[in-house]
Amino acid sequence: MELLNHDQTGQDTRRLQAGQEELVERIARAIQTDGVIQPLKGVHLARASRMAEKLHSVYEPCFCVIAQGSKEVVLGDSRYQYDPLHYLLVTLDLPMVSQVMEASRERPYLSFRLNLDPQLVSSVMAEAGHSLSPRGAAVARAIDVSRLDASLLEAVVRLVRLVDTPAELPVLMPMIVREIIYRLLRGEQGNRLRHLAVMGGSSAAIARAVQRIRQAFDQPLRIEELARELGMSVSSFHYHFKAVTAISPMQFQKQLRLQEARRLMLIENSDAASAAYRVGYRDPAHFSREYKGVFGIPPMRDVQQMRQTAPMALRRCWLTQYRGGAQRA
Repeated sequence: MELLNHDQTGQDTRRLQAGQEELVERIARAIQTDGVIQPLKGVHLARASRMAEKLHSVYEPCFCVIAQGSKEVVLGDSRYQYDPLHYLLVTLDLPMVSQVMEASRERPYLSFRLNLDPQLVSSVMAEAGHSLSPRGAAVARAIDVSRLDASLLEAVVRLVRLVDTPAELPVLMPMIVREIIYRLLRGEQGNRLRHLAVMGGSSAAIARAVQRIRQAFDQPLRIEELARELGMSVSSFHYHFKAVTAISPMQFQKQLRLQEARRLMLIENSDAASAAYRVGYRDPAHFSREYKGVFGIPPMRDVQQMRQTAPMALRRCWLTQYRGGAQRA
């Protein structure tokens, strides 16, 4: 029995290595300059030839794999670092800070991201015979990192291969995406994905709250009114919101506002006061203080620095791949 287990472990290791090598080669060929592309619907490939600055962004539900390099994602007080041996799963819109930690011109950071459609996840669950009632705790953090297994990686590689065979997309892509979701459901994060996909328990209310805040991020946030609409007390709403998102509702709204203001100044050339009013601030001085508290320097100096250190194409990638506000990437 021990010999069989040893042989199986060795075989899985070889499969992982082969999959990683092919994924590196295919992503490097598909994207040859720093930035992010979407060669297939819902599939994003990224490349970075140096350690990037911290990126403040809103991640939508997604499954992320790194082919080469490493990355750290910060949500509230929690840090998640992943690399070619681990994957990141996000199951709710979350404002986070991310940073490429390992990259060079010789060995650039290369990554894969697949957007996750909750309806498709529910469909795969039903087809696989999984209960549509989530198991486990009523509240689950909407992000985690887990070890990547060979079968899941091989499905990712087969999906990236389709970049070179567009004629096969209509038939094979839906099948491979469903396989990836199926393997995620069977993995150690399966319950997290099930729980938030079917919106059971208090997570349903929190998902609705997140959507409400995103759609009206520039309007005053009335916590008491929102909690009442969701059938919760204010204290219960705060507790469950932070348990799922790692930050408070007010912090969530502030992150959305500041990220959208940054986009307005950088891409649409708005001045700081105009951007502040457009995202819901009534006091430009208050906006500048909060902006500096999050990004480290005052608004216009931050924008000037970003313009000096990154080309326009890359800046657009930074601010549109994971956008704050009501619009979605």
